[in-house]
Amino acid sequence: MNIGIIGLGAMGSAVAQQLVTAGHSVYAWSRSGKEIAGVTSVNTPDQAMEGDITLTLLSDDAAIREVIIESGLLHQANPGLVHIIVSTVSVTFSHELDTHHRNARIAWIAAPVLGRPDVAARGELNVLAGGATDVLKKAEQILKVISKRIWHMGDTPAAAFAAKIACNMMITMAIEAMAEAVVITEANGLARERFFDLILNTLFGSRSYQVYSDNIVRRVYEPGFKATLGLKDLRLAKQAAADMEAELPVLEAVHQQMKRAVEAGGSQRDWSIMAEYTLRFSIQRSI
Repeated sequence: MNIGIIGLGAMGSAVAQQLVTAGHSVYAWSRSGKEIAGVTSVNTPDQAMEGDITLTLLSDDAAIREVIIESGLLHQANPGLVHIIVSTVSVTFSHELDTHHRNARIAWIAAPVLGRPDVAARGELNVLAGGATDVLKKAEQILKVISKRIWHMGDTPAAAFAAKIACNMMITMAIEAMAEAVVITEANGLARERFFDLILNTLFGSRSYQVYSDNIVRRVYEPGFKATLGLKDLRLAKQAAADMEAELPVLEAVHQQMKRAVEAGGSQRDWSIMAEYTLRFSIQRSI
C-alpha cells in the first residue's frame, strides 16, 4: 500500500519506520526535510496525499491549519484517499476539520495515540480511533501495524480527540499526585524508592505510575513526551472544559504547575519534569 506521512517528528519517524518494515511504500514530507532509511522524501506535502492513506503527525492545531487547510491541500488529494490525523488536536478544531474534509470529499478519521516514540518504535501504540465505520475499516490494516490495540471511540473524530486529551490530563494529574506524595513522605524520612514500591504494589500499579515514578526516583527527565507538548494538551483540556462551561479545579492546578515548570526551563524535558518543579518549590518554601 502507498502511504503518505506528513510530519516526521519523533513520533512520525517511528511510525514511518514501522510502516516501511511492514512492507509498505512510504512517502513523507516534513518541514525539517528529515530523511529516514526506506522512506521516500517528497518536496511538498501534496505529494504525500497522492496515495491510499495519509497519516498527519503535525504538532498542533496551528500547524495542521497552515499545512493542510489554508494551503487547500485536501482539494489536491487523491479522491480515494483516507486521511488519518494522528496528532492531538482540540475538540473544537476537530469539528472544523470535519467540515473541511466533507467539503473536499475526502474521507478521514481521528487516530490519536497513547504511547511515547519508543513505544511507537515497537509498534505497540494504543490507537484511539474515531470516525465513520466504513472509513475505520479501510484504515485498520495500517493502524494495526503501529498498534497493539485499536480502541474504537465512536462515530465522530471529536470523541477520539476528547478521549486522548482526557487521558493526557489524567497522566499529568498522576505525575503531580506522586510529586506531592513524595513531598510529605520524604520530609518524614521515607525514601521515595520505598514509597513508590509501596504504591506500585498496592494502590497504583498502572503504566503511568510505573514510568513516571521511575523518572522521579532517578531524577532523570529525558524527553519521551516534551513538557511543551504536555502543556499544549492541558490547554486543549482547559479549552474543552471552557466550551462546556465546566469547572475542573484539578485540571486548573496541573495546568498552572506544568506552565511554571516550562517557564522555569523545563520546556524540552520530559513532561514529568513538573514533578521536579513541585519537589524543588516545596522544599524551598519549607526552608
